[in-house]
Formats: sequence, structure tokens, C-alpha cells
Amino acid sequence: MLERVYADLQRPASVAVVPAAAAAMPPVDLPCDAARPAPGLPIAAKCGHCAIRSASMCQAVPQKHLDWLAAAAVTATVEPGGRIIVEGDAAENFYTLTAGTAKLLKMLPDGRQQITSFADPGDVLGLAFADRYAYGAEAIDRVTLCRFSHARLRRLIEDVPEVERRLLAITRHELVLAHEQMLLLGCKLSRERLASFLLARARRYGFVPVPGRPAKPVQVALPMTRSDIGDYLGLRIETVSRTFTQLRTAKLIANTAAGGVAILDANALAELAAGG
Repeated sequence: MLERVYADLQRPASVAVVPAAAAAMPPVDLPCDAARPAPGLPIAAKCGHCAIRSASMCQAVPQKHLDWLAAAAVTATVEPGGRIIVEGDAAENFYTLTAGTAKLLKMLPDGRQQITSFADPGDVLGLAFADRYAYGAEAIDRVTLCRFSHARLRRLIEDVPEVERRLLAITRHELVLAHEQMLLLGCKLSRERLASFLLARARRYGFVPVPGRPAKPVQVALPMTRSDIGDYLGLRIETVSRTFTQLRTAKLIANTAAGGVAILDANALAELAAGG
């Protein structure tokens, strides 16, 4: 059975070619399907040596099946502002981020948007349970990713059930995050929202504050704009800027040269996030 899957995956995946004129267009007009292929090692080598494999869906693929995974993947690069997923488009693919940060958003009929989450390396985008994508996704900084066809991976999942279990675990985690976001928007004050957001970003780097135990300052990258943070937290940009200033004045955080923040007192920030 796996031989049939492998033979099917070896058929060339369609990759749009960007004409020279199109390449000069603003990044926002370059959807992922038209993005430039990422340079470097062959795809098979990238799967075996991928730095984020252990944190992604691909963790569930045994070493002996990496050839099939590599044959199913198309690597691409999306420039800042470029679209990865267009809300309402046919849900033909899903994506694993290997570098960079993206924002997931919902559009309202009047043109307003709501950022529902941010995606970082290892995250999976586009796991649609319907025929069309329920949200859009845009690159915040330069994003590299692997694109997988739903149809091709569905056949692979039949023979590698570990992948299906991993995707189910990812879906469960996304539901937990959605519930936390509802709590944040519905009950928390502005300082509590920003504190929760910064701690969540720190956890992306493996940081977990331990009550009663002082922690060393932890650097948190913030590639998104203050406007994006406000959109995600349901706050005006003026409120976001003012709240950052309050946290700095209280010596809970400090600015970093790279444009992010350093969490100086994680326990106090965690207490604030919890409503203390």
C-alpha cells in the first residue's frame, strides 16, 4: 500500500511560476502558491534535518517514511504582507511554518478584520473541516513554509496513522487556545490581556514561570505591530502603547534592541495575567 502512495506522491506537484512583472508587485499580491521556492537543500534532506520537525506535524512521521513526506511537500517563501491563505478560498492545502511569523484573521463584511491568533515555526495552518478556508493568513515577517495537498496527505494518513493522531492533538490544542482567547477578550482588563499575551509568547520559547522561584529575564520576540497586538487583544493601539509603558514603569518588562521585550519579573507578570 505504501508503495502505491509513494508512486502517487512522486507525481510532480503543480507550482505556479511568477512572471518577472508579477514578481515586482507588492508582497500582498503574492499568494503562497505563487511564492518563490525556498533555496537550499533538496526537500528530502530538509525533512531529515528540519530544525522544527520535532515541534510540528512532521514529528509523527517515522524516519523510514520521510521520503513520502518529502515527496508530498512543496517549500515556499512568502514575503512580509504576503497572503498564505485567503478566507473563503477552496481548502485544497494546509501549511507548516518552518520560519517566520504569520497572523490569522477573519474579515467582516464592512472591511474590518479581527486577528484571531499568531502562528510561529512548527504551527500548522489550513486544517479546514469544510470545503473552504474559514480564516485568512498573512506573513508578518519573511515566512518559509511547507505546503501539503489535503488529497495527497489523506492517502498517506491511511498508512501512517501516527500523522492523524498528531493532527488531532494539534486540533485539540487549538481548541484550548480558542477557549483561553474567549476568556481573555470577555473578562480581562487591558493590563491582564497584555500580560497574558507576553507570557504566551514566552511559552513559545519553552519558558514556564514557576511560582515563588525567581526567573532570569527572558527575551520575547514581537515581530507584529502594536496595531496587530491591539487587534488580537481587542484594544485600541493607544491603550496597547500605554499599557506597555505601565509594564515598563513597573519594571515587569524592558525593551530590547531587536524590537521585542525582556520579561524581567515573570512571576509578577503571571500574577497580573491571572487577575492579581
